[in-house]
Amino acid sequence: MNLKDLYIDFFVSKGHVQIPSAPVVPENDPSVLFNTAGMQPLIPYLMGQKHPYGTRLCDYQKCVRTNDLDNIGDTYHHTFFEMLGNWSLGDYFKKEAITWSFEFLTKVLNIPVERLAVTVFAGNDIISKDEEAIAIWKSLGIKDERICPTANDNFWIAGETGPCGPDTEMFYFRSNDPIPEKFDPEDNRWVEIWNDVFMQYNKDASGSVTELPHKNVDTGMGVERTTAILEGVNDNYLSSIWSDVIALIEKISGLKYAGHEKEMRIIADHMRTAVFISADPAGIKPSNTDQGYILRRLIRRTIRYAKKLDIDINSDWEKEIAELIISKYDNYYSELKTNHEVVLNVLNSEKVKFNRTLEKGLKEFNKIVSALTDKVLNKDLAFKLYDTYGFPIELTVELANEQGITVDEEGFKEKFKAHQELSRTASAGKFKGGLAGNNEIETRYHTATHLLNAALKKVINNDVHQKGSNITDERMRFDFSCDHKLTPEEIEQAEKLVNEYIKEGLDVTVESMPKEEAIKSGAECMFIEKYPDIVTVYSIGDVSKELCGGPHVKNTRELGEFKIIKEEASSAGVRRIKAILK
Repeated sequence: MNLKDLYIDFFVSKGHVQIPSAPVVPENDPSVLFNTAGMQPLIPYLMGQKHPYGTRLCDYQKCVRTNDLDNIGDTYHHTFFEMLGNWSLGDYFKKEAITWSFEFLTKVLNIPVERLAVTVFAGNDIISKDEEAIAIWKSLGIKDERICPTANDNFWIAGETGPCGPDTEMFYFRSNDPIPEKFDPEDNRWVEIWNDVFMQYNKDASGSVTELPHKNVDTGMGVERTTAILEGVNDNYLSSIWSDVIALIEKISGLKYAGHEKEMRIIADHMRTAVFISADPAGIKPSNTDQGYILRRLIRRTIRYAKKLDIDINSDWEKEIAELIISKYDNYYSELKTNHEVVLNVLNSEKVKFNRTLEKGLKEFNKIVSALTDKVLNKDLAFKLYDTYGFPIELTVELANEQGITVDEEGFKEKFKAHQELSRTASAGKFKGGLAGNNEIETRYHTATHLLNAALKKVINNDVHQKGSNITDERMRFDFSCDHKLTPEEIEQAEKLVNEYIKEGLDVTVESMPKEEAIKSGAECMFIEKYPDIVTVYSIGDVSKELCGGPHVKNTRELGEFKIIKEEASSAGVRRIKAILK
């Protein structure tokens, strides 16, 4: 039986009512483009509104996240995914939620207890350690060594204020190695498969926390990850969710998955997401704004990677793949049946438009080449072909080589990364999800990224540059260029420097100026060509000077204490730091 059916049947047997999956485009939440988590459509009910189906609910929810688009092509990231969830709205609480989670994992899915471990909330200055959850897990047979209390990753709140509470995460040991006696959540062999959130407190604007009279439970389990675990594969695309789609792409392209994994994963992933967005009742069509922009980008990216596999773009390849995806899901999501022809028309229409754009691009390419004097296509011209005409760099290189022309590929990659970062920054507010917005804590974290950037330049070298960031009201994530894993001493030095900057009480000033003047003044910016003629420059004392859209605090004393909680690899030549402000 399908995992979704097993899950729903189990929780219905525990008195839950199955609720229908909400559309991928939120109906009553303009703060985000897509539903990004199973709980998002239920926020009004978690905040106190009565649900028409009662107090015990379960579902499988369609979700779309595009903030990790650059990661698609690896073994486990997806733009569209399904979340399984069960909720208690002021009904049962920790004992039932944890007990049923354990029962489903071990009795229904038959996961051996020795392959399971959990994290729980370790407590902080305001809320005590979740001893109740620990006691429940122990009573179910989870050993002390497999229960790990953490403070930063086991507390949930949607925004700066409102319902909040501890959570407990369940992990599965996905490896053929001997299972360690002691659970280490930093060990990547332990994979999180389920999360139970216990909303038992309310945090007000003053920061004080009180017990809620009606406590809620919110849980989430990813279908793709759990299916891969149950089927014993370390690549989600080798699981039954994807294997027939990959086989079809192999057939269409005449190539094997092995050796072409990235291209086939991107095609499979993007086609599935495009099918669901196109079928959504919101009637999204490819465009240059909001959800339509994402849909257009996904379809065109699919076509580019299909070209890399030498698929005949003018054939019905996209229809074949879409038909298969629709047939896999239409028993669960009726809009796929209702809007079957709409989906196929959207995909075909965008394919035809993009092919037309490619033809215009070829004319532009020939014009550019005829004007070259040194047989070198520079990064600006290569990027223009990509940005204006949708030319993948591979196509530009191939065409140039036929005429004995070289392309500045490295320069193009730099401009492309800058373009990605700008796009990510510009759309960050639209993709945050939940009830979060640009609030005070996020403003503090935004300012802290500038200080961390400045500190890393001193600790490592001046070649360190920001490569991306992600901010929530619970933590900051900062990606930066670096060719090595930071030593404990380097991490300590960077953290110490940031805290010194904070204690110095540096004023944060802002001024507008022509962008050329900004660069001459020493302001840092990696993608100057994407900024308008007049730019905003934020300075933090003499420590940092960057082109930025804000927002920022007025003085670094407002930041509090800075603490690095994790340093890890992000991608080749890029490291990632996760940090919090206390």
